[in-house]
Amino acid sequence: MDKTPQSITNWAGKDGAFNRAPSQFRNAISKESGAEFPPEKDRYHLYVSYACPWAHRTLIVRKLKGLEDIVPYTSVHWEMLEKGWRFARPDEKLPGGNVTPDPIHENVNHLRDIYYRVDPDYSGRFTVPTLYDVKQGRIVSNESDCEKSSDIIRMFYTEFDDILPEKYKTVDLFPQHLRMDIEGVNDWTYNDINNGVYKTGFAQTQDAYEQAIKPLFASLDLTEAHLAEHAAPYYFGEHITEADVRLFTTIIRFDPVYVQHFKCNIRDVRSGYPALHKWLRHLYWDVPAFGATTEFEHIKKHYTKSHKQINPAVS
Repeated sequence: MDKTPQSITNWAGKDGAFNRAPSQFRNAISKESGAEFPPEKDRYHLYVSYACPWAHRTLIVRKLKGLEDIVPYTSVHWEMLEKGWRFARPDEKLPGGNVTPDPIHENVNHLRDIYYRVDPDYSGRFTVPTLYDVKQGRIVSNESDCEKSSDIIRMFYTEFDDILPEKYKTVDLFPQHLRMDIEGVNDWTYNDINNGVYKTGFAQTQDAYEQAIKPLFASLDLTEAHLAEHAAPYYFGEHITEADVRLFTTIIRFDPVYVQHFKCNIRDVRSGYPALHKWLRHLYWDVPAFGATTEFEHIKKHYTKSHKQINPAVS
């Protein structure tokens, strides 16, 4: 029996505006004594999609923090239809590492099957990233940043430090002296840019579209002005911070898909935002954690072939 309470591809409310549903699993890995989810090598499995900007963040931070031998991951197939994200079949060969059938569970074809094994009465969305505790058979977190907390990436910042090589312990993406600045930027970057492209693309009325696209480009203008004056070469100076990670995964998708697919087409990044474009190129080409985790085939095919309410004729 199909237990999905509503169409998984219906994101707009009655007013025609996009509404991102809150995440249901909000537990945390912690190095505190007696923690329910302590940091351990190979205990946790990360499920991602190369297409999803929120999942992409976790892959970037996983690589920046040297967690590649500690937290394994699997990417789902780029296709997401009525049953949600599906795993690749054994005969399918897709670009990017670890695009395979689920290595943890037998007879699992879709990510939602794992959710139902954890909670047979689950009624939320089946989102990536999903951080799964193999030992307990539980989902730690499926945050998708709807509450701007970035749970999984912030766990990765510090909670595994005691079992990391020294060179990765010192990687600080959320430094104390910049936290207020980063949080201030996070608020409007999330609302107007990260989520703004979705509010624009999934708007079902002209009014909802205009209410989303205007703050989107106003905030891109603000970002351009900041980077033109302050990028050296990163958002807050000489070192990569959370602000770079959070912004990158939207901007790298902007020209390839959001301009045409989501109709975010007042300007593109390449020709309309020179400082933002320079910042983007540096991260993609010169910092492996960013470029090596970006898979354009997944990105372009997911958006254009999975969103049939936007592209109904695509098969």
